Amino acid sequence: MELIKELKQSKIVKIVFVALIGSILLAISSKIKIPFYPVPMTMQTLVVLLLGVTLGWKLGLATVTLYLFEGIIGLPVFSGSPEKGMGLVYFTGPTMGYLIGFLFTVYFAGRFKFDGNLLKKLFQLIFSISFIYFFGVLWLGILIGWEKPLFQLGVQPFLFAELFKILIVLLSLSKLKKLNQYLR
Repeated sequence: MELIKELKQSKIVKIVFVALIGSILLAISSKIKIPFYPVPMTMQTLVVLLLGVTLGWKLGLATVTLYLFEGIIGLPVFSGSPEKGMGLVYFTGPTMGYLIGFLFTVYFAGRFKFDGNLLKKLFQLIFSISFIYFFGVLWLGILIGWEKPLFQLGVQPFLFAELFKILIVLLSLSKLKKLNQYLR
């Protein structure tokens, strides 16, 4: 009985540790700005996909939720913080929809098995990441108005960068799946 209790506590410690490390990686990725056309890119969406694929949907969701909680309570984990604000005020700004989309992206990236051919895997990654832009544009429409060219403002500038990041994950899937088995 004592051994079972120790194993459960050990597993909880492992889960908390992995979620904390994942949220730190997500925070670091939000601060990395790489020159890219037409706008500089951060590596957040890449890390969100990686978290889903490597941690699975449950731990991936817990990790992204922890990251969002850290930002909402005022830790400078979001891209543009502390320069552009912090906490709940920053969270409810123009990027809130994208941040909410992280939850859906990590969920789907964690749910897919990524078996089958390369094209199927590519579409699964595109589907997963599309939620970031769906909720991003939805929130922008609410915030700045539906008469604005929302696709041109909130999606189009990021398409090439997202394709680049998706290809990185796609080419790394076999290694990531091995890491997933190790972390479980």
